[in-house]
Amino acid sequence: MNKSFERLYNGIIKENPTFVLTLGMCPTLAVTTSAINGLGMGLTTAAVLALSNLFISALRKVIPDKVRIPAFIVIVASFVTMVQLLLEAFIPSLNAALGIYIPLIVVNCIILGRAESYAYHNPVIPSFFDGVGMGLGFTVALTLLGIFREFIGSGTFFGMRVFPEEYGVTIFVLAPGAFFVLAVLVAIQNFIKDKMAAKGKDVSKIGSGCASGCAGCAQASACGKPKAKAYRKVQERKAEEEAEESEEYDEEDDEIDEILEDTKAPVKENKPKPSDNIKAASAEPEEKDGSANDADETEADESKADKSEAAENEADKNNADDKKTEDNGADEKEASEESSESSDESGDAPEAEEPEDKKEPDKPSGKNGKKKNRKRRK
Repeated sequence: MNKSFERLYNGIIKENPTFVLTLGMCPTLAVTTSAINGLGMGLTTAAVLALSNLFISALRKVIPDKVRIPAFIVIVASFVTMVQLLLEAFIPSLNAALGIYIPLIVVNCIILGRAESYAYHNPVIPSFFDGVGMGLGFTVALTLLGIFREFIGSGTFFGMRVFPEEYGVTIFVLAPGAFFVLAVLVAIQNFIKDKMAAKGKDVSKIGSGCASGCAGCAQASACGKPKAKAYRKVQERKAEEEAEESEEYDEEDDEIDEILEDTKAPVKENKPKPSDNIKAASAEPEEKDGSANDADETEADESKADKSEAAENEADKNNADDKKTEDNGADEKEASEESSESSDESGDAPEAEEPEDKKEPDKPSGKNGKKKNRKRRK
């Protein structure tokens, strides 16, 4: 019950939808030309707000999250239709005075706001009292606006004449008068709030529009109040810390998995790393180049040795051929001399001409030549 009474108190004083949250400004400025119209509009809205909160909270586990706003509008429209029919039946004058603003309750941001931020996330009884408290706060605000405008503009109070109409300020009955009166009443409310804060009282929740501060508010992510901004920063910081912790846990899990794989896996031969293969491949051409140079040098030495040996053999062969030709020439000369001597003894036989190829070669030199000369002399 304490929570239910707290919802009533918050709706009327701390979270007043008109003076604190400044919601539902269209009917607030349009229908408050008199106190009776303000009271009638406030009570009609309070009835729709309390019943819609009750049903939305009861169906919060049934309504899908993606279609919750259309579902809210259908529920609110049903109750608005019921209230409008009752006003036409029992209070036709009030129904005529309010006119089109009764059907517009369907899209009133007070009703949809409370359904979204509180009734859809809380149990049935607190949601019902939240609707009653917001409805009563809206009724009080509209009634006060109607009283001031009616009294200053036309000199009456709930239809009763207080001073002559000629002394009234007509602008307060018109649309601009609604802005003037609303501004004055909001200024008074802020003045009282500042006085309470100067005395050391906690006024942070006044105007918050939620039941349990920013942590329990569904609109904290989009709220522009300083406390909501600070709350969002704290939440972002917590989210970053959680993300860092999760990364650390992931790294630890990876290390554990690697250790388990190393222990379970069979012993494998150490395969060379790609970097080692690259180094070996780069070193092989150098080794090949060095070995190729050594081979070229040995081949050059061998070819030189072969060439020198072949030259010596060829020189020996030439010397042997020269000796052989000299011996053949000496024999042929001796044979020719003997034939010439025999021809001289016979005297008849003519001298035969020697063929050109068997002519006496040049006199040999050296020891062989001397031997041949001695034989000739003999």
